[in-house]
Amino acid sequence: MPRLAIFASGNGSNAQRIIEYFQGHPSITIDLILCNKPDAYVLTRAKILGVPAVVFSRADFYETSRIPNLLEAKKIDSLILAGFLWLIPRNILSAYPGRIINIHPALLPKYGGKGMYGMKVHEAVIAAGETESGITIHYVDECYDEGKIIFQAKCSISPIDTPETLAEKVHELEYRYFAEVIGEVMGCGT
Repeated sequence: MPRLAIFASGNGSNAQRIIEYFQGHPSITIDLILCNKPDAYVLTRAKILGVPAVVFSRADFYETSRIPNLLEAKKIDSLILAGFLWLIPRNILSAYPGRIINIHPALLPKYGGKGMYGMKVHEAVIAAGETESGITIHYVDECYDEGKIIFQAKCSISPIDTPETLAEKVHELEYRYFAEVIGEVMGCGT
């Protein structure tokens, strides 16, 4: 039975949808939320949904074995990044080869890389005059947004779209597909 941990940094709407999607699932459990911001709303969502949450610092993540040791103690099989913005350190990458999945709010390889997240992505897509955008679900490697692509979904961009309206379209795709694709990757589609 795959045991998953979700890394998140902010609001946690994708994390919540993933948790709700797998509640009561016969084969997949969400056993932990890990967050690098003590005031992130994802921690409130985790509490409401009854999922244990751990807050950690930059030093914990990059300079110690606290997080890998915690993941091992919880017998976590795979990691999901849902709005988590830090580059994953080598000790975690090597412990979870091909078992870390991220979602990006654009059609990679365009509009990815360090500093390209959230509204910054949508602003760049609109400024470039693109006619479509979407989501990319991909494996995580040692570089931002360069891991092997698992799945993409597209939405059209109209001439009157703004970064805010594009963000809404992309969020709809995230909510529709992210948990489902996770289930498929784990070999346990619902």
